Amino acid sequence: MSKLWQQLESGAPFFIAEAGVNHLGSIELARKLIREASKAGAHAIKFQSYKAKNLTTKDAPRFWDWEGEEKPEGSQYDSYSILDSFGESEHLELKNICDEYDIEFMSTPFDVEATDYLDRVGINAYKIASCDVTNHPLLEHVASKGKIVMLSTGASNIQEIREAVDILKKGTNMIVVMHCNLKYPTPDNEINLNMIKHLQTEFPDCLIGLSDHTMNLMTPVFAHMLGANICEKHYTVDKTLDKSADHWLSVDPSDIREIIESYKLATTMLGSGEKECTLGEERARMYARRSIVLEQSIEAGEEFTHKNLACKRPGTGIAPKYLSQLIGKKSARSLEKDHILEMSDILQKGEQNE
Repeated sequence: MSKLWQQLESGAPFFIAEAGVNHLGSIELARKLIREASKAGAHAIKFQSYKAKNLTTKDAPRFWDWEGEEKPEGSQYDSYSILDSFGESEHLELKNICDEYDIEFMSTPFDVEATDYLDRVGINAYKIASCDVTNHPLLEHVASKGKIVMLSTGASNIQEIREAVDILKKGTNMIVVMHCNLKYPTPDNEINLNMIKHLQTEFPDCLIGLSDHTMNLMTPVFAHMLGANICEKHYTVDKTLDKSADHWLSVDPSDIREIIESYKLATTMLGSGEKECTLGEERARMYARRSIVLEQSIEAGEEFTHKNLACKRPGTGIAPKYLSQLIGKKSARSLEKDHILEMSDILQKGEQNE
């Protein structure tokens, strides 16, 4: 079992900065993306590994609306082909830079070739894009590597996800099912975070995460509080860069810092899930609870009754739950009104009054 899987299984927040191809074909920009993500507190940075010729036909229509395209009336091929320059050597360099900055290197392979060279590079976790949930040949090949697989589920139904998970299970038992909405950006009223609970029920042997396309920085934290501790969000170092629509809808390093701080607050507030008196409650436990006290003064040997006993603060004496057991017993000594009863005040068999 890999160290990364153990980290994911721990339930602690795990944030993935989804850089995709926001490096724009520049190793220098990629280094900056990696460095700043690490400094901001991201646990992993994820890229995308593809060649446009293996991904799409030259005439496939775009499924997004973005005014910054170099060819406004172009196809998917026109968009992807300007960002697909990185191959195995560049991905090895990305991996080495990630190691340098102590951040987990991840990527999404879109074909068999990318899957293989990412394995050679030394990747610990693959990401499957939502568009490939039904790409069973690719799923089989990725699973055969025996690595962690994170499966995005945008625009899918439960049956399609079940089929994908069943295929992945043939090669790996380290699967993260990532709830996702494939609309860029996703409106807050369409993210449907309650799906996290449903996925937990449907796939009890898998971890559940979130691939988040909302513009809301609180979405990862809300998802974590529902049980999805793993979250990825599109990431850039400059939201004004061109060539890719992922820049303007991405988080930047300052956003990541805010998310990480919110994670810390959520973790603190969620606590252990065990109901115990906390250190800060000890004083309240002692002085806000009640004890059995005398409602009126009594003499030695006098019986305790509902009339001469009451339950009042503080809670330093005999607890009220024992009141019925004291009725009819006798006082070991003379006691004043408001006296907080202790066991030594109760006359035991064979004892003499004081």
